[in-house]
Amino acid sequence: MRSRLLETRKTEGKSRTSHAQVVDDLGKAIVSGAFPVGSILPGDSELLQRFKVSRTVLRESMKTLAAKGLVVPRARVGTRVTEKIHWNMFDSAVLTWHFESGVNEEFLLHLYDIRLAFEPFAASLVAERASAEEIELLRRLAMAMAAPEHTSDSLAVADLHFHLAITEASHNPFMRSLGGLIEAALVGMFRMSAPPASNGFRNIADTHMAIVDAIAAGDGLAAYKAMEFVIFDGRKHVQEAFAALADA
Repeated sequence: MRSRLLETRKTEGKSRTSHAQVVDDLGKAIVSGAFPVGSILPGDSELLQRFKVSRTVLRESMKTLAAKGLVVPRARVGTRVTEKIHWNMFDSAVLTWHFESGVNEEFLLHLYDIRLAFEPFAASLVAERASAEEIELLRRLAMAMAAPEHTSDSLAVADLHFHLAITEASHNPFMRSLGGLIEAALVGMFRMSAPPASNGFRNIADTHMAIVDAIAAGDGLAAYKAMEFVIFDGRKHVQEAFAALADA
């Protein structure tokens, strides 16, 4: 799926590319457990040889990983991998590394827990604040989910566009910042679930249109409940998919 979360990051200029490569390689190694929690990363000399970058690029890369909460420098010891509780799970790169390393049911359900904590309320805000143009956009995005030619990937993109539009129409900058979590949860659901032609996704346009109808009516509570239903439905698909894998 060509979502921005899982798409290869394009970089500009050699130093930027080198920095991004070091961060990406080390970040994936940490998240996958190749460098376990509590371990010390290889020293500068070994990393400089491995990545063929300057000491400045390596230093900036370590600062980036530290800002994401994955490592902490220790004087006379080295750079240590931190406990997972310190990792910034709201960071899109950290989420990407988890998906590339393979996620389990618990990880995906945690994502749905967070979505339940903010998306229904975001929908209720949209019912209060959305302009006529924003409501019309949401209606078009919901209708686009009914296109019969959708693949799982294209339906996931259409679904993502709808949910990100909700965060935009909430006119709350904090809601907008959580788009990466929505994207990660949707990527996980559609990867684990059946193709859109199956019964599982047949009513997706209808359930999202119910959100739009509530918003258009200015009914914040109904919008909250309609969004809550959509997220619970996605959560159920993830649980069913893992149950099917266990039975296979």
